[in-house]
Amino acid sequence: MSAEFAEFTSRAGLVRSVGRTGVCYDNAWAESFNATLKVERVHRTVYPTRRHAIRDIARYIELRYNQKRLHSALGYRTPNEAEQDWYETNKAA
Repeated sequence: MSAEFAEFTSRAGLVRSVGRTGVCYDNAWAESFNATLKVERVHRTVYPTRRHAIRDIARYIELRYNQKRLHSALGYRTPNEAEQDWYETNKAA
């Protein structure tokens, strides 16, 4: 299975991220996001089709998670606010 996955990602031009052995923090942010997505949206919704699920999850991420949901790690700002602040701070002079 992992060899098939490696071949698939190579054909697709994707670079796989592999953390160091024994370091649990490498994917902590992704694990946290996936848990939040499942708890707040996926497990509360019945999707009649895969297409419906994809649209609904994308809508949740773009309209709720990134624009309205406050994140303690971002100083209780939304991801969009944190990104905008970063761009403002790092503007080229």
